Amino acid sequence: MFHLINRLKTLLSFGGTRTICQLINMEKPCILATTFGAHGGIYKCFAPVVEKHFTIIPYETFLLDQKNLSEQINAVFVWSSALKVDRDLMQSLPNLKVVVNGGVGVDHLDIPMINSFGVKVCNTPHVVDNATADLGMGLMLASARKIVEGHHYSLTHNNEDLPESSMGVDVSGATLGIIGMGRIGYKVARRAQPFDMKILYHNRNRRKEEERAVGAMYCANMEDLLQQSDFVMVVVNLSPATQKLIGAKELAMMKPTSTLINISRGLVVDQDALVEALQKKVIRAAALDVTYPEPLPIGHPLAALPNVIILPHIGTHSVETTQIMVEKMVTNALAVLGGNQPPDEVKV
Repeated sequence: MFHLINRLKTLLSFGGTRTICQLINMEKPCILATTFGAHGGIYKCFAPVVEKHFTIIPYETFLLDQKNLSEQINAVFVWSSALKVDRDLMQSLPNLKVVVNGGVGVDHLDIPMINSFGVKVCNTPHVVDNATADLGMGLMLASARKIVEGHHYSLTHNNEDLPESSMGVDVSGATLGIIGMGRIGYKVARRAQPFDMKILYHNRNRRKEEERAVGAMYCANMEDLLQQSDFVMVVVNLSPATQKLIGAKELAMMKPTSTLINISRGLVVDQDALVEALQKKVIRAAALDVTYPEPLPIGHPLAALPNVIILPHIGTHSVETTQIMVEKMVTNALAVLGGNQPPDEVKV
C-alpha cells in the first residue's frame, strides 16, 4: 500500500488510467482512507489489520484519479477527522455503503447527510473508555502534584532549593466532581475510589446503580457540583446543548483552589473564559486533553500560562486501544458490506 501512490503517479504520467483500475480492482473490497502513517492517518503498524480484509485506496491516490477510482470504493475509514466526508465526496462515491469512524465522537460527521445517500455510519464505542479514564486520572495527578514542573526543574535547575511554588495539592481525600456520568465518567469514578475521594456527579439523568457502586452523590444542579469540588472533570459528548457548557459563569462558581480537567471535547469549554479565569486565578489550574483547534497554535494564550497542562487529544492514544479500535472499524465495515447489521451503527 505504501508504494501505491508512487506507482499510480508513474502510471498517470504515461496515461495509464485503465491500468490503474486493473491494479485497484482486486478481490478484496476497497476502502478510502487517509494514507496510513501520514497526515493524521492510522499508523502504519496497524495497516496489516486492515489489509487482511480490504484493499486500501489512500485519499491522496484517490485525488490523482478520482474519475476511475470512485466506483471501486465501498467504505470510508475516518481517523482523527483527517478525511473530510462532505457532500461532494459522498456524491463522488456511487458504491459507498458505510463510513466508519475511529473513535466514539462523530460530531465532525454530518450523519443525516451521509444517511441520505443510503450510507450507514459506524463508530468504535466502549473501546476508548479505559484509556480515556486513565488519562483523566493522569491529568488530575499531574496537575495536582505539579509533575510536569518537577520534571522541568530536574532538567534545568540552578540550585538545590525547590521553590515554594513547586508544592502541589493532595488528591487523596479531595472532592472530585464529574460532569457526565456515562461509561467514561463512571470509570473515572471507579479509579477515584481508591484515592478516598468524595465523588460528586452531574448528569442529565440520575444513575442510581452507578452512584451506589462508587459511593457517588448526585447533583441535580451543576452549580452545586462546581461549588463543592476540588477537581472538576468534564466527560460529556459534544452537542449543541454542551457547547461552551463551562464558561465564565461556571468558572466563577468554582473554588479558587480548584482544577478544571477536560477529557471530552474542546468546544465544551469556553477557552477565552478559561484563559481569563486562569490569569486572574479564579481557579487554581486546568488540565486539558482537548482544545479548539487541535493542536493549539504555537503562541496561543493558554500555552503561556504556568498553571495549565495541555495535551494534543491523546485520550485513546495507546497501542492496545488503537489496535482494538482499528479491529472494530474492520468488523463494522465487513458487516455492512456483507449485508448484515453492523454492531456499532450510529443513528440520529
